[in-house]
Amino acid sequence: MFHPRRTLRALLLPLAAGLAFTALPATAAHAESTLTNGGFESNGTGTATPTGWSTYSAAGQNAASFTEAGGHGGSYRLTHWSSSAYKVETYQYLSGLTNGNYTLTAWVRSGGGQNSAYIALKNCGSSEQRTDLPVSSSGWIRIVTSIAVTNNQCTISINSDAKAGNWINVDDLTFTSGKTGLSIKGSDVSSLAKSEALGGVYKSSSGTTGDALAILKSAGQNYARLKVWVNPADGYNNKTRVLAMAKRIKAQGMKLLVDFHYSDTWADPGAQTKPAAWSGHSYSQLKTDVYNHTYDVLNALKAQGTTADMVQVGNEINGGMLWSEGSTDNWSQLAGLLNSGYDAVKAVNSSTSVALHLAKGGDLSGTRWWFDSAVASGVKFDAIGLSYYGYWHGSLYDFQTTLDDAASRYGKPVFVAETAYPFRLDSEDSHENIIDTTGELVAGYAASTAGQSAWLRDIMNIVEAVPNGRGLGVFYWESTWNAVTGNGWDPTDSSSGNGWENQALFGYDDKALPAMSWFGAHR
Repeated sequence: MFHPRRTLRALLLPLAAGLAFTALPATAAHAESTLTNGGFESNGTGTATPTGWSTYSAAGQNAASFTEAGGHGGSYRLTHWSSSAYKVETYQYLSGLTNGNYTLTAWVRSGGGQNSAYIALKNCGSSEQRTDLPVSSSGWIRIVTSIAVTNNQCTISINSDAKAGNWINVDDLTFTSGKTGLSIKGSDVSSLAKSEALGGVYKSSSGTTGDALAILKSAGQNYARLKVWVNPADGYNNKTRVLAMAKRIKAQGMKLLVDFHYSDTWADPGAQTKPAAWSGHSYSQLKTDVYNHTYDVLNALKAQGTTADMVQVGNEINGGMLWSEGSTDNWSQLAGLLNSGYDAVKAVNSSTSVALHLAKGGDLSGTRWWFDSAVASGVKFDAIGLSYYGYWHGSLYDFQTTLDDAASRYGKPVFVAETAYPFRLDSEDSHENIIDTTGELVAGYAASTAGQSAWLRDIMNIVEAVPNGRGLGVFYWESTWNAVTGNGWDPTDSSSGNGWENQALFGYDDKALPAMSWFGAHR
């Protein structure tokens, strides 16, 4: 990732918010061994208690739950809505279940603004599992929730604690054996070494100063991402610095993603500048340069016992890399450069996964064009990484559609290589933040600690819901890039400032922010 200005949304959903409907009312629990009427097709429009379901509201607001036309897969859907504030639960009790792991899948929409809106699996013999509904007023979003059933029963519970006019739609629920989860829960920490060298401090949420990596690990992260520049002006993010940071990452028991930019500075959709040392090299020599540089860094990592677990050959290579020779205007040459990197990775360690990374998280047609071209050109890769910033890359619906399509169309696992969200808009240093006005926010997600938490939670939920277990996980971009004098965006200018500190995972008081806890809370 780097630079242009972009847009995002507002959702104040406290982490622990939710209705306290943990006990079933004495009247009516519909017992079935399988989910009944998950598509709400049995009753038509206006039914407060659909066949197979029960409705409960402590305040007698059952009418806030009803069926209506406009389903996801069929003609009808469940809706929660009222012209006045309401709390309502629509639930179904399942008995006679074989003990084991189960996953609930549901298609949902929400206008946002509720105190809480979630689907829960409870009374199943293990800890209740909840998945909050993402804010998506236009397109349907698929979410999943997994649980271990240990008492042969489970209750599926759809809950709203809402203000007047707030609404949700739910449809096409299934409850099947199996479980979901994310194997990657990580951060890009490329800025950390320089921050620490210049006096940067990191604290736990309780205020105890510590190692930022240890704080991230204790919050549930299991992966770290490091960029590699060839010969950067400030000496950071080069081979030597990456080797030192890799030791710390592996010492925490975390895995390592190495992100090759093949540049001396930022490589992104707007800039793919060759390293100075490679300037003037022929295309044939550039292929050798890519191989040798990739092999050199990765072999050194392996030699010190910190073998890379995943590698990105290029960073946000929408338009290719090593311009102009490696531009997407010449797919034959770009394929040669990418395959040179792939071959170097595998020569060092055949089990290291190779990812190709685009900044097209919500761009279905663009992602298809790029990877269709790559496949047709014989490009080799093991995984697909997408940057997805909601203020630049389309709606959550666009994001899920693109992610699902990439996983299915190319038969590869997918992950979010970069995402982030602001927890405030003002700057801690004198440099203007990249996102600093309410007009740039994603509708439904506020620039607050709660909004940042909700954003990360919803991104993780969407990745987890990718079919066939192909959603690997999420990297949060530059979680440790707080405002430290000298640690600016330009490696050639120590006074350049940082435009990202309001999107880090450490606050202006240096404490770990609540969003970080979602890595541990997420399965």
